[in-house]
Amino acid sequence: MRTVYVNGEYLPEDEAKISIFDRGFLMADGVYEVTSVLDGKLIDFDGHAVRLKRSLDELDMASPVSDEDLLAIHRDLVEKNGIVEGLVYLQITRGAPADRDFAFPDPDEVPSSIVLFTQNKPGLAASPAAQKGMKVISIEDIRWGRRDIKTVQLLYPSMGKMMAKKAGADDAWMIQDGHVTEGTSNNAYIVKGNKIITRPRSNDILHGITRAAVLRFAEEAQMEVEERLFTIDEAKEADEAFITSASTFVMPVVEIDGVALGDGVPGKVAPRLREIYLDESRKAAI
Repeated sequence: MRTVYVNGEYLPEDEAKISIFDRGFLMADGVYEVTSVLDGKLIDFDGHAVRLKRSLDELDMASPVSDEDLLAIHRDLVEKNGIVEGLVYLQITRGAPADRDFAFPDPDEVPSSIVLFTQNKPGLAASPAAQKGMKVISIEDIRWGRRDIKTVQLLYPSMGKMMAKKAGADDAWMIQDGHVTEGTSNNAYIVKGNKIITRPRSNDILHGITRAAVLRFAEEAQMEVEERLFTIDEAKEADEAFITSASTFVMPVVEIDGVALGDGVPGKVAPRLREIYLDESRKAAI
Protein backbone atom coordinates (compact mmCIF):
# COMPACT_ATOMS: atom_id res chain seq x y z
CA MET A 1 0.00 0.00 0.00
CA ARG A 2 1.28 3.45 -0.91
CA THR A 3 2.30 6.07 1.58
CA VAL A 4 0.89 9.48 0.63
CA TYR A 5 1.31 12.99 2.02
CA VAL A 6 -1.68 15.08 3.14
CA ASN A 7 -1.32 18.43 4.91
CA GLY A 8 1.78 17.61 6.93
CA GLU A 9 1.20 13.88 7.47
CA TYR A 10 2.51 10.74 5.83
CA LEU A 11 -0.39 8.28 5.71
CA PRO A 12 -1.37 4.95 4.17
CA GLU A 13 -3.41 5.81 1.08
CA ASP A 14 -6.60 4.28 2.50
CA GLU A 15 -6.42 6.64 5.48
CA ALA A 16 -5.90 9.82 3.44
CA LYS A 17 -8.79 12.30 3.58
CA ILE A 18 -9.60 15.87 2.60
CA SER A 19 -12.61 17.97 3.57
CA ILE A 20 -15.71 17.98 1.36
CA PHE A 21 -15.39 21.77 1.52
CA ASP A 22 -11.92 21.79 -0.01
CA ARG A 23 -12.03 24.25 -2.91
CA GLY A 24 -10.05 21.92 -5.14
CA PHE A 25 -12.87 19.40 -4.80
CA LEU A 26 -15.72 21.91 -5.15
CA MET A 27 -14.32 24.42 -7.66
CA ALA A 28 -11.12 23.02 -9.19
CA ASP A 29 -9.44 25.87 -7.30
CA GLY A 30 -6.01 24.33 -7.26
CA VAL A 31 -2.77 23.75 -9.14
CA TYR A 32 -0.60 20.69 -9.65
CA GLU A 33 2.73 19.39 -10.88
CA VAL A 34 3.98 15.96 -11.91
CA THR A 35 7.66 15.14 -11.52
CA SER A 36 9.19 12.06 -13.10
CA VAL A 37 11.46 9.68 -11.23
CA LEU A 38 14.24 7.77 -12.97
CA ASP A 39 16.75 5.59 -11.11
CA GLY A 40 15.07 6.71 -7.88
CA LYS A 41 15.90 10.37 -8.55
CA LEU A 42 13.76 13.39 -9.45
CA ILE A 43 13.86 14.75 -13.00
CA ASP A 44 13.68 18.54 -13.58
CA PHE A 45 12.53 19.16 -10.00
CA ASP A 46 13.73 22.78 -9.92
CA GLY A 47 11.79 23.60 -13.07
CA HIS A 48 8.60 22.12 -11.63
CA ALA A 49 9.09 24.05 -8.38
CA VAL A 50 9.53 27.34 -10.26
CA ARG A 51 6.43 26.72 -12.39
CA LEU A 52 4.44 25.75 -9.29
CA LYS A 53 5.32 29.07 -7.67
CA ARG A 54 4.28 30.91 -10.83
CA SER A 55 0.93 29.10 -10.94
CA LEU A 56 0.30 29.91 -7.28
CA ASP A 57 1.24 33.56 -7.78
CA GLU A 58 -1.03 33.90 -10.84
CA LEU A 59 -3.97 32.67 -8.74
CA ASP A 60 -2.97 34.62 -5.62
CA MET A 61 -2.69 31.35 -3.72
CA ALA A 62 -0.26 30.72 -0.88
CA SER A 63 2.11 27.76 -0.75
CA PRO A 64 1.82 25.79 2.50
CA VAL A 65 5.44 24.58 2.34
CA SER A 66 8.87 25.96 1.52
CA ASP A 67 10.87 24.84 -1.52
CA GLU A 68 13.21 22.92 0.78
CA ASP A 69 10.33 21.10 2.46
CA LEU A 70 8.75 20.36 -0.91
CA LEU A 71 11.93 18.66 -2.12
CA ALA A 72 12.21 16.72 1.14
CA ILE A 73 8.62 15.47 0.84
CA HIS A 74 9.21 14.34 -2.74
CA ARG A 75 12.34 12.45 -1.74
CA ASP A 76 10.65 10.91 1.30
CA LEU A 77 7.75 9.61 -0.79
CA VAL A 78 10.09 8.17 -3.43
CA GLU A 79 12.00 6.36 -0.67
CA LYS A 80 8.97 5.23 1.34
CA ASN A 81 7.29 3.80 -1.76
CA GLY A 82 10.43 2.33 -3.33
CA ILE A 83 9.97 4.21 -6.61
CA VAL A 84 12.71 3.47 -9.15
CA GLU A 85 10.79 4.67 -12.21
CA GLY A 86 7.57 6.55 -11.81
CA LEU A 87 5.92 9.84 -10.97
CA VAL A 88 5.28 12.12 -8.01
CA TYR A 89 1.98 14.00 -8.18
CA LEU A 90 1.64 17.24 -6.21
CA GLN A 91 -1.53 19.29 -5.74
CA ILE A 92 -2.09 22.51 -3.82
CA THR A 93 -5.58 23.99 -3.38
CA ARG A 94 -6.93 27.13 -1.74
CA GLY A 95 -7.95 25.05 1.24
CA ALA A 96 -11.15 24.11 3.01
CA PRO A 97 -13.24 26.99 4.41
CA ALA A 98 -16.20 26.30 6.69
CA ASP A 99 -18.67 26.33 3.80
CA ARG A 100 -18.95 26.64 0.03
CA ASP A 101 -18.60 30.18 -1.31
CA PHE A 102 -17.49 31.68 -4.62
CA ALA A 103 -15.43 34.31 -2.78
CA PHE A 104 -11.89 33.28 -1.82
CA PRO A 105 -11.41 32.55 1.88
CA ASP A 106 -9.00 34.69 3.90
CA PRO A 107 -5.61 32.93 3.51
CA ASP A 108 -4.71 33.94 7.08
CA GLU A 109 -7.70 31.96 8.33
CA VAL A 110 -7.84 29.12 5.79
CA PRO A 111 -4.45 27.59 4.92
CA SER A 112 -3.82 26.05 1.53
CA SER A 113 -4.14 22.28 1.30
CA ILE A 114 -1.38 20.08 -0.10
CA VAL A 115 -1.46 16.48 -1.28
CA LEU A 116 1.32 14.36 -2.81
CA PHE A 117 1.38 10.74 -3.94
CA THR A 118 3.59 8.53 -6.08
CA GLN A 119 2.78 6.38 -9.10
CA ASN A 120 5.01 3.39 -9.78
CA LYS A 121 5.76 3.11 -13.53
CA PRO A 122 8.36 0.41 -14.26
CA GLY A 123 9.69 0.75 -17.79
CA LEU A 124 8.81 4.44 -18.00
CA ALA A 125 11.99 5.31 -19.88
CA ALA A 126 11.93 2.23 -22.10
CA SER A 127 8.30 2.68 -23.13
CA PRO A 128 7.31 0.45 -26.10
CA ALA A 129 5.10 3.32 -27.32
CA ALA A 130 8.23 5.35 -28.07
CA GLN A 131 9.38 2.64 -30.47
CA LYS A 132 6.21 2.57 -32.57
CA GLY A 133 4.97 6.16 -32.10
CA MET A 134 1.49 7.40 -31.33
CA LYS A 135 -1.60 8.44 -33.27
CA VAL A 136 -3.46 11.69 -32.63
CA ILE A 137 -6.70 13.28 -33.75
CA SER A 138 -7.53 16.99 -33.85
CA ILE A 139 -10.27 18.57 -31.75
CA GLU A 140 -11.42 22.12 -31.11
CA ASP A 141 -9.70 23.85 -28.18
CA ILE A 142 -12.48 25.19 -25.94
CA ARG A 143 -10.55 25.49 -22.67
CA TRP A 144 -10.33 28.68 -20.62
CA GLY A 145 -7.83 31.32 -21.68
CA ARG A 146 -5.14 30.80 -19.03
CA ARG A 147 -3.66 27.48 -20.04
CA ASP A 148 -0.25 28.69 -18.87
CA ILE A 149 -1.43 28.16 -15.29
CA LYS A 150 -1.25 24.46 -14.43
CA THR A 151 -4.62 24.12 -12.74
CA VAL A 152 -6.59 21.00 -11.90
CA GLN A 153 -9.33 22.04 -14.37
CA LEU A 154 -8.80 18.99 -16.56
CA LEU A 155 -12.29 17.99 -17.66
CA TYR A 156 -11.94 18.97 -21.32
CA PRO A 157 -8.48 17.41 -21.71
CA SER A 158 -9.97 14.24 -20.22
CA MET A 159 -12.81 14.42 -22.72
CA GLY A 160 -10.22 14.88 -25.48
CA LYS A 161 -8.40 11.73 -24.37
CA MET A 162 -11.69 9.83 -24.59
CA MET A 163 -12.48 11.27 -28.03
CA ALA A 164 -9.11 9.98 -29.19
CA LYS A 165 -9.69 6.58 -27.62
CA LYS A 166 -13.07 6.24 -29.34
CA ALA A 167 -11.42 7.15 -32.65
CA GLY A 168 -8.78 4.46 -32.21
CA ALA A 169 -6.03 7.00 -31.50
CA ASP A 170 -3.79 7.69 -28.52
CA ASP A 171 -4.30 11.40 -27.92
CA ALA A 172 -5.77 14.61 -29.32
CA TRP A 173 -4.16 17.83 -30.50
CA MET A 174 -6.28 20.88 -29.83
CA ILE A 175 -6.95 23.53 -32.48
CA GLN A 176 -7.61 27.23 -31.94
CA ASP A 177 -8.24 29.60 -34.86
CA GLY A 178 -6.93 26.92 -37.22
CA HIS A 179 -3.64 26.44 -35.38
CA VAL A 180 -2.46 23.67 -33.07
CA THR A 181 -2.17 24.76 -29.44
CA GLU A 182 -1.04 21.57 -27.67
CA GLY A 183 -1.99 18.01 -26.82
CA THR A 184 -4.39 17.17 -24.02
CA SER A 185 -1.50 16.78 -21.55
CA ASN A 186 1.59 17.63 -23.57
CA ASN A 187 3.24 20.14 -25.88
CA ALA A 188 3.10 19.53 -29.65
CA TYR A 189 5.83 19.75 -32.32
CA ILE A 190 6.30 19.06 -36.01
CA VAL A 191 9.52 18.52 -37.97
CA LYS A 192 9.90 19.76 -41.54
CA GLY A 193 13.22 19.56 -43.35
CA ASN A 194 15.02 18.87 -40.04
CA LYS A 195 13.53 22.06 -38.55
CA ILE A 196 11.66 21.61 -35.26
CA ILE A 197 8.54 23.80 -35.18
CA THR A 198 6.47 24.43 -32.05
CA ARG A 199 4.03 27.06 -30.83
CA PRO A 200 5.69 29.89 -28.85
CA ARG A 201 4.98 30.34 -25.16
CA SER A 202 1.91 32.40 -24.32
CA ASN A 203 -1.25 32.16 -22.22
CA ASP A 204 -2.56 29.70 -24.85
CA ILE A 205 -0.32 26.80 -23.86
CA LEU A 206 1.32 25.32 -20.79
CA HIS A 207 4.93 26.37 -20.43
CA GLY A 208 6.22 22.80 -20.35
CA ILE A 209 9.23 22.00 -18.19
CA THR A 210 10.15 19.12 -20.48
CA ARG A 211 9.51 21.42 -23.45
CA ALA A 212 12.08 23.93 -22.20
CA ALA A 213 14.69 21.24 -21.60
CA VAL A 214 14.13 19.53 -24.96
CA LEU A 215 14.36 22.78 -26.92
CA ARG A 216 17.58 23.65 -25.09
CA PHE A 217 19.07 20.23 -25.82
CA ALA A 218 17.97 20.49 -29.47
CA GLU A 219 19.79 23.78 -29.93
CA GLU A 220 22.88 22.42 -28.16
CA ALA A 221 22.80 19.52 -30.64
CA GLN A 222 22.80 22.05 -33.52
CA MET A 223 19.17 21.32 -34.44
CA GLU A 224 17.19 24.23 -35.86
CA VAL A 225 14.20 25.30 -33.75
CA GLU A 226 11.46 27.68 -34.88
CA GLU A 227 8.80 28.82 -32.41
CA ARG A 228 5.71 29.81 -34.41
CA LEU A 229 2.11 28.84 -35.00
CA PHE A 230 1.39 25.92 -37.31
CA THR A 231 -1.86 24.54 -38.72
CA ILE A 232 -3.17 21.01 -38.50
CA ASP A 233 -2.89 20.74 -42.29
CA GLU A 234 0.77 21.73 -42.07
CA ALA A 235 1.23 19.10 -39.38
CA LYS A 236 -0.24 16.40 -41.65
CA GLU A 237 2.36 17.27 -44.28
CA ALA A 238 5.29 17.27 -41.82
CA ASP A 239 8.17 14.81 -42.00
CA GLU A 240 7.81 13.99 -38.32
CA ALA A 241 5.88 15.09 -35.25
CA PHE A 242 6.22 14.49 -31.53
CA ILE A 243 5.03 15.53 -28.09
CA THR A 244 6.82 16.25 -24.82
CA SER A 245 5.66 15.96 -21.23
CA ALA A 246 7.03 14.99 -17.84
CA SER A 247 5.51 11.51 -18.07
CA THR A 248 6.22 10.72 -21.75
CA PHE A 249 9.52 12.64 -22.18
CA VAL A 250 9.74 12.82 -26.01
CA MET A 251 7.16 10.69 -27.81
CA PRO A 252 7.00 10.39 -31.63
CA VAL A 253 3.68 11.00 -33.40
CA VAL A 254 3.27 8.91 -36.55
CA GLU A 255 -0.33 9.67 -37.56
CA ILE A 256 -2.61 12.73 -37.43
CA ASP A 257 -6.33 12.41 -38.22
CA GLY A 258 -5.65 9.16 -40.05
CA VAL A 259 -2.82 10.63 -42.16
CA ALA A 260 0.51 8.84 -41.76
CA LEU A 261 3.58 11.05 -41.36
CA GLY A 262 6.55 10.05 -43.48
CA ASP A 263 6.72 6.27 -43.55
CA GLY A 264 4.28 5.96 -40.66
CA VAL A 265 7.05 5.11 -38.19
CA PRO A 266 9.20 7.30 -35.92
CA GLY A 267 11.75 9.32 -37.87
CA LYS A 268 15.21 10.38 -36.76
CA VAL A 269 14.67 13.63 -34.86
CA ALA A 270 12.21 12.59 -32.14
CA PRO A 271 14.02 9.38 -31.11
CA ARG A 272 17.33 11.25 -31.01
CA LEU A 273 15.82 14.00 -28.84
CA ARG A 274 14.35 11.38 -26.51
CA GLU A 275 17.76 9.75 -26.17
CA ILE A 276 19.46 13.08 -25.44
CA TYR A 277 16.77 14.16 -22.98
CA LEU A 278 16.92 10.92 -21.00
CA ASP A 279 20.72 10.92 -20.91
CA GLU A 280 21.04 14.56 -19.82
CA SER A 281 18.13 14.39 -17.37
CA ARG A 282 19.59 11.36 -15.63
CA LYS A 283 22.88 13.20 -15.21
CA ALA A 284 21.15 16.19 -13.62
CA ALA A 285 18.58 14.24 -11.52
CA ILE A 286 18.50 14.89 -7.78
